[in-house]
Amino acid sequence: MNQRKSLKELNLLDKFLFDEAMDDPENVKTMLDIILSQNTNLKHPPQTEKEQRTSTDNRQIRLDVYAIDEDDVIYEVEAQKENTHNLPKRSRLYQGIIDSKLLPPGVVDFNLLNEVLIVLIMPFDLFGYGLYRYTFQMRCEEVPELKLDDGATRIFLNTRGIHPELVSPELIELLKYMERSTDEVSRACGSKRIQEMHRRICQIKASEKTEVKYMQSWEEKILIKQEGQLEGKQELMRKLSNKFSIKQISEMLEIDISEVENVIKEVKNEP
Repeated sequence: MNQRKSLKELNLLDKFLFDEAMDDPENVKTMLDIILSQNTNLKHPPQTEKEQRTSTDNRQIRLDVYAIDEDDVIYEVEAQKENTHNLPKRSRLYQGIIDSKLLPPGVVDFNLLNEVLIVLIMPFDLFGYGLYRYTFQMRCEEVPELKLDDGATRIFLNTRGIHPELVSPELIELLKYMERSTDEVSRACGSKRIQEMHRRICQIKASEKTEVKYMQSWEEKILIKQEGQLEGKQELMRKLSNKFSIKQISEMLEIDISEVENVIKEVKNEP
């Protein structure tokens, strides 16, 4: 198992700190405002680790940050440190599960579907073009300027882009700060919003309550890892699948997400 970082050493791309930081609506608003170059007014406090299940096979996923603004636009934001080689299709699954929950049973007016923006933030270039930002919306192949206008947008952010001319300087600063959430990086930022976010992050890192919560989460991860060594990973994955998402099981056992998916699929097919 990887050596545990201290709470003060965590960055915003680390899942624990990301979840803790995004419990604060101000941090979510700052992040969305900078990413989307807009003024986001959240309708409700954001939800972190929001659980969603499909109705067909009861598949469980947990959304890192789920928020709705005053125009009923839904935002789902993920911090993804590892390239699991399935992120485009995973974003498609997230889109489908979110959409499936938006209309009450019996309602057939699909124009009532909310606009949905899914954002994944990664310290690697998933597509290899050196961009900081990749935005995907449905378009007609025969008429490229014709948008489908189905209200679905997926954005993949790369903290290590090499084309600063295509995005705002503040977005680049935010991405650099999320990868290295330190005093040094914060001081180098010209954005007062990021500096203010850093002040709030420092408060989280200095909190004794958060320190205890972080230690407990790490101890739970160690216990699960040890249990897996005793009884076998496949059997443990079967047990964990009733409580945790595939992504969480992969992180706790430190194994490839595709291996977890295969085991869970076998469980679903068992008589």
